Amino acid sequence: MGDLTTRQLSDRRGRRRESKDGQLQPGDMLQDRYRIVGILGIGGFSSVYQARDMRFPNVTKLCAVKEMVNVAPDPQIRAVAARAFEREASILATLDHPAVVGVYDYFNETDRSYLVLEFIRGKDLESLLSEQQEFFPQDKVVDWALQICDVLAYLHGQKPDPIIFRDMKPSNVMLDPHGRIRLIDFGIAKVFQSTEKNTTIGTEGYAPPEQYRGEASPAGDVYGLGATLHHLLTRQDPRLEPPFSFHERPVRAANPNVSAALEKIVMRCVAYNAADRYPTAASLREALDAISRAGGTDEDAATTRRLFAIDGGRAPEGAADEVTTGPINGEGIVTPLWVFKAEDEIRSTPFVDQGVVYVGVYDNNLYALEAKTGKFQWKHPASGGIGSSPYVYSGAVFMGSADRHLYAISTMNGRELWRMRTGGPIYSSPRARFDHVFFGSDDGHLYAVNTASGRMAWKCNAFDPVRSSPHITGDFVYFGTEGGYVFCLDLAGTTKWQFQARRAVTSTPTVAADMVFFGSVDSTVYALDANSGWAIWRFRANRPIISSPTVVDDVLYIGSADGHLYAIDINSGRKIWSYETAGQIASSPLVHDNAVLFGSTDGYIYRLSTSGRLQWRFKTRGMVISSPVVEDNILYIGSTDHHLYALPL
Repeated sequence: MGDLTTRQLSDRRGRRRESKDGQLQPGDMLQDRYRIVGILGIGGFSSVYQARDMRFPNVTKLCAVKEMVNVAPDPQIRAVAARAFEREASILATLDHPAVVGVYDYFNETDRSYLVLEFIRGKDLESLLSEQQEFFPQDKVVDWALQICDVLAYLHGQKPDPIIFRDMKPSNVMLDPHGRIRLIDFGIAKVFQSTEKNTTIGTEGYAPPEQYRGEASPAGDVYGLGATLHHLLTRQDPRLEPPFSFHERPVRAANPNVSAALEKIVMRCVAYNAADRYPTAASLREALDAISRAGGTDEDAATTRRLFAIDGGRAPEGAADEVTTGPINGEGIVTPLWVFKAEDEIRSTPFVDQGVVYVGVYDNNLYALEAKTGKFQWKHPASGGIGSSPYVYSGAVFMGSADRHLYAISTMNGRELWRMRTGGPIYSSPRARFDHVFFGSDDGHLYAVNTASGRMAWKCNAFDPVRSSPHITGDFVYFGTEGGYVFCLDLAGTTKWQFQARRAVTSTPTVAADMVFFGSVDSTVYALDANSGWAIWRFRANRPIISSPTVVDDVLYIGSADGHLYAIDINSGRKIWSYETAGQIASSPLVHDNAVLFGSTDGYIYRLSTSGRLQWRFKTRGMVISSPVVEDNILYIGSTDHHLYALPL
C-alpha cells in the first residue's frame, strides 16, 4: 500500500481507505450517506461527481457532489480557493429560483470540501455547440437568452446587495430535457458592493474589461451574456479571438440568418465601456422580448410592442371617424343600446353587478354606470392608468392601478374603503374568494389580502411580474408570470407545483375536466394535469397568445396575435376550427347562448356561432383589446377609441 497516495476516504462502515488516482471511485461513500456513481467533470481545483443519496434506500435519488481539493502550495492561493468554495455554498443556500441549482449539503473531510447539489439532467450549451455544425435557430437562442436574463435579474435584485455571477459562458449554462435553462458553477459569483474590488476575473473571452481591473457589477454579467450569445449565434469561440474584438466581428457577418435587430442587441451587450451596454438584465430582457414576440424584425417588434404594451397603443390609423354598424352575411343590424365616452383608452374588462357596470380606464378613473342606460353614477380616481379589470365582492369593487396600489371602493357611493401598496404596477385583475382578494403585481408576487381590512394574509414570490389574473377553484389558485411559469398554490400560499412555458404567460389559466389551460407568448396553448402540473398536450399557434381561454362543452376557445380565434378539443388538443380576423386577438372570448364573442385589433367586435360561422360584427374606431361581458342579454365591451359599448344580443 506504500505506493498509494495519502488521500483517505470514508467507506460505508466509516473506515478510511486510500485511492490510487486521487479521484473518488464508484461505490465510495461520503458522510455515510452519498454513494459515488461516476465522474461528471474535473476542473483545476475541483471535481464533480454523480452520487446517490442513500437516505432514500427505496428510491434512486441522485445528486451532484462538487469536491474541492485544496492542496495548492501557496497558502494565499489555498485561502482564496477555500473562500470561493465556501462563498459558492453560502450563495446557493440563500437563493430560491427555478434556474439556480439547489444546494442540499456542505461538509469537509481532511483537506477536501464537498458541496452536494441538485443533479440536473441535460447538457451545457458548450456541449451542444460542439455536437452540431449548423447554426442554432435565432428563436432558440433568444429563448435561452430570455431565460438567462430572468435568472440574472433575480440575482442582481437580491437585497441588500446584488449577486454578480461573473462567469457567464456556454459551459456554465445547462439545458434540461424540458428546454429549461439552469445556471451552474457559482464558484466565483460574489455579492456586489460598489467599494469592493476583487482579483478573480472569470473566463478570458467572456469576462468584461473592467473585471480584469477587479471590478464586478451587473453590467459585467450583461457583457458575459452578450459574449455567450455571440458565440452561440456565430460559432466563433471568443477564447480563440483577440481580446475585446467583438466590434470587429459583427454577428451577421458570420451568420446572415440573424436579424439586424438581434445583432444590434448583442453588439450593445459586448460594448467595451459598461455605460454603453444595457444597464440591467431586465432592460436587456425587454429588448429581446420585443424581437421574440415579433418574429425578429424591427417593424414587427414595433407592432407587437404597440399591441401588447400594457400602458401604450392608440387606435389604428385609418379607423372610421364614427361608429358604424351594418348587416354581415345578411344576419341583421347591430345598434348599440348606449355608448359611454371616457377620457382615454378602455383596455380592461367591465364587471356588471346589481344593475351597475364598472370599468377601469387609462384616464386613471374607475367608472360606475347604470347598466341599462349607461347613465353615469360615480367615478373614483387612481394616480395611474387602470389596465386591471375590476371585480365586485361583498359590497366593494376592487381594482389595480399602474400607481402600484390595489383599491377597495364602496359600490354604494364610490368612496375609498382602503388601498394597499405593492412594489410594482398592478395589471393583474383581482379575484375575490373566501373573504380575500387575490391579485398579482409587477413586483413579482401574488398577493392574498383580506377584503374587509386590506391587510395582507400572504404573498407568494413568483420571481417575475405577474400580469396574469389568478384563477381560483376549489382549494387552489392558478396564475402565470412574465417569466413563463405557471404556479398552483393552495389557499395558504404554498406552492403545490409549477410549470415553465418557453415564454411569458400573461393569459389567465382556466380549469376544466381536471386540466389547467392557458396560452403563452411562446405561441402555444398548454393543457396540464391540474393536480400534478404535468403537460398533457400542446397546441401551436403562429404568433404569441395573451388571450385567456374559455372552455365550454369540452371545447376551448382562445385568440392569438396571428389574428385567429381557435376552437380546440380539450381532450386531444386538436383544432376543431379557426376564424381569421384582420387584426390580432388579445381579447379573451366569451361563450354565451351558443355564440362566441370577442374583439380584435382590427377594431371589430365579433359574434360567431360555436361552429365558427360569423353571425355579425360591430365596428369601433379603435383596437378592441377589452374582453366581453354579458348580463341580461347585453354585451358590454370597451375599445381604445375611449368608448364603452352596450350591444344587444
